[in-house]
Amino acid sequence: MTENDVAKIIVNCAYRVHTKLGPGLLESVYETVLAYELKKAGLQVARQVAVPVVYDDMIFEEGFRADLIVASLVTIELKSVEVVAPVHKKQLLTYLRLGDKRLGLLINFGAALIKDGITRVVNGLPD
Repeated sequence: MTENDVAKIIVNCAYRVHTKLGPGLLESVYETVLAYELKKAGLQVARQVAVPVVYDDMIFEEGFRADLIVASLVTIELKSVEVVAPVHKKQLLTYLRLGDKRLGLLINFGAALIKDGITRVVNGLPD
């Protein structure tokens, strides 16, 4: 399964969650329910994964926490805000680089329509 195959399943699951719950809940609720839907779809899901950061030849074991890593291929950054800021996309790209991943999805469950709340972020992956 490729990153793009996994991403399609993630988008479908996010749509299902958003349709059932709607916008406005806490990010942690969407994380829990989306992880459940992804597992139901047969994907391996890791939540709140500590990703180490290497700086000056030092390894900091918990540089950041990825909201979800799906099938060891796709990093998901979840938001539940009215408007996604440009910094959120940059943040996800940095997470991809540090976590050695090629594809990430920024999913904002605060959007009125989930299709407007999903942003694909790539790190060396053909579009």
